[in-house]
Amino acid sequence: METNCEWTTGQQAQDYGTTLLEDDAVVLRESEPEDFAVLAPWWNDPRWAVLQQRVIKPRPSQHLADMFASWCVNRPESGKAGFSIFEKATGSLVGHVTLYGGTLPHRAADLSIMIGPEYVDKGLGTRAVKLMCGYGFKELGLHCVALKVAAFNSRAIRAYEKAGFSVEGRERDAYFHDGRFHDALVMGFLDREYFAS
Repeated sequence: METNCEWTTGQQAQDYGTTLLEDDAVVLRESEPEDFAVLAPWWNDPRWAVLQQRVIKPRPSQHLADMFASWCVNRPESGKAGFSIFEKATGSLVGHVTLYGGTLPHRAADLSIMIGPEYVDKGLGTRAVKLMCGYGFKELGLHCVALKVAAFNSRAIRAYEKAGFSVEGRERDAYFHDGRFHDALVMGFLDREYFAS
C-alpha cells in the first residue's frame, strides 16, 4: 500500500489500520498487567541484563511492573508508545518495545526493546522493531528513531541493521561491566529512509 497517496475509501483506512501493528509473524498490542509478570524475570536475568542494561541490578517484580506500565500509558501528548510483542502463530508473549521522547518540535524518539531469551534468534525482534518504527513514522509523525546498543552486542546490532538502522556514532567507555569499560554504538533510522525502503 502506498503511504503517500490520499485515501478515497474507508476500506483503505481500515487496510492501513489492519497492518499498522502486525505483520505475518508478530503483533504489537496494548500491555496488560499479566504481561509484566512474564517480562520481569527476563529483565532480572543477569545473562540477558548484561546485553541491555548499564548495570545488572535485579529489581522487585512490582517495581518492574510499575516501570513497564509507565512505558505503556500511550497518551498522545506524552511522546511515547509502548507495546507488548506477541508471536502470531502461537499467541505467546515474546517481548516488549517502547518509543519515548518523540515530542515536538524535534520528533526524534528513542527505541528500546526486550525479547524473551527463548525467542531470540527467530527474527521476531527485528520484525517488532520494523513495526514499531513504522508506527512511529506513519502514526506518530516521527522524523527519526534512535537507540544505543553495547558495541559487544553483535546480535542486536545485526537485528537493528536488518530493521533499517545505521550506525551514526560511538560513545566510548559508556558501559561498565566485569571491571572495565565498553563502548556503545549510537544507531538511527530516518523517516525518509523508512518510506524509501
